[in-house]
Amino acid sequence: MLQIALFGWILVVITVVIHALGFTLVLRLMFKARAHIRLGFLQDMLIMVVLTCFLLLIHMAEMVVWALFYWGQGCLSDLGTAVYFSAETYTTLGYGDVILPRPWRILAPMEALTGILMCGLSTGLFFGLVSRWIAQWMESKNAETAGKNG
Repeated sequence: MLQIALFGWILVVITVVIHALGFTLVLRLMFKARAHIRLGFLQDMLIMVVLTCFLLLIHMAEMVVWALFYWGQGCLSDLGTAVYFSAETYTTLGYGDVILPRPWRILAPMEALTGILMCGLSTGLFFGLVSRWIAQWMESKNAETAGKNG
């Protein structure tokens, strides 16, 4: 049981490292694309689509790491089932139609909690970006109003 929990912690660390590296790359690309500045509806929408795709790739890579571990340890019969189980666990969807063998079950809640945290970071990035755009839009509207009244 202790060895399995240790494997879980190693997978958590790997997941966080993947997320940190991917997040850093996404932030650099966004800064290069001037995503932090409102560019107009179509450009902003394109940035949101690209950001979503990059974040999904990061999350899918993290799920695949867990899946490869499950499959490599013989916890699940084939890679497809392992990826499916990992995706439903990471996202906390949890259908329950596939479960790990009894000694390995502690890994499922560890993956789910890690997935929640990583998804929260991604949500925070969306929130931060859109909040910045809204603030810029409000500043421009206030400047327009002040210009008309002044």
